[in-house]
Amino acid sequence: QVQVAESGGGMVQAGDSLTLSCAASGRSFSNYAMGWFRQAPGKAREIVASSGWGGSTTYMSDSVRGRFTISRDGAKNTVYLQMNNLKPEDTAVYFCAVSIYYCAGSGCYERDEEYAYWGQGTQVTVSS
Repeated sequence: QVQVAESGGGMVQAGDSLTLSCAASGRSFSNYAMGWFRQAPGKAREIVASSGWGGSTTYMSDSVRGRFTISRDGAKNTVYLQMNNLKPEDTAVYFCAVSIYYCAGSGCYERDEEYAYWGQGTQVTVSS
């Protein structure tokens, strides 16, 4: 049984940092793409960052590029999202997801449909 679990959310002030962790279990995901999405109240879920097949490529959305970093530990089936210089507009529920599909080239692992397993989400609240 595959399980995906996020941790590390919380309430911080603008300018602070947080690191989210996501652990996948139930099978080996060392080569699979893993991504972070977020959903703010009243808004659609959006991609934040992804680590592609084998961790060879990464994607960062324009809204977080330069502030957030995605990294992974393949041996631990874990992906991290380091979030620096947080802004109130980063407030959202952050979801981790695992893809079992292989994709190469640009535009990969940026859509919900490319992911098979999802965590329950962790709340990040940034106050001004």
